Amino acid sequence: MPMKLDVPNGGAAAAAAAANGGEAERERERDGDELFVPPLNFAMVDGGVFRSGFPDGANFSFLQSLGLRSVICLCPEPYPEGNSEVLAANGIRLFQFGIENCKEPFINIPDEAIREALKVLLDVRNHPVLIHCKRGKHRTGCLVGCLRKLQRWCLSSIFDEYQRFAGTKARVSDQRFIELFDISSLKHSPMSFSCLKR
Repeated sequence: MPMKLDVPNGGAAAAAAAANGGEAERERERDGDELFVPPLNFAMVDGGVFRSGFPDGANFSFLQSLGLRSVICLCPEPYPEGNSEVLAANGIRLFQFGIENCKEPFINIPDEAIREALKVLLDVRNHPVLIHCKRGKHRTGCLVGCLRKLQRWCLSSIFDEYQRFAGTKARVSDQRFIELFDISSLKHSPMSFSCLKR
């Protein structure tokens, strides 16, 4: 795909360097070297557990390299056909928990949806697993925050992690939800899933 550059006056050298970078990328693709592009806000949560924003076609090679068994989608919209085809072709199960993306102050995070998603997440037979929502910030942050409570993280560390992904869009209501989320009915997770894989 051609790259459009807005180069200020005197930026011919920068434009040439960028064009050469694009040519190098095309040459790698011709040579069979795939480019692995992670989805927005991608990170490892724990051994076999990853988080991100909504993956698109550019991310499929990267996601295939993870050997995923499951995807937990927290968006209510129907899953895109292209994504569904990639999951099916790779034997990856989709677990979808439709949580609306609401803005403050009208937030209603459904406790039961997070609880059901946690049950899928805690079952190591579903690992490696990718958790995602639209941007990988709020809904994903709430689910990961509740997992951290099960892993006995202190609230300040849970909130630090949440804020690292949410950035300037961090929501007090999300953090309140995590703080008040009752984990007593759920089986406590080990400090790390990695210890279960040894």
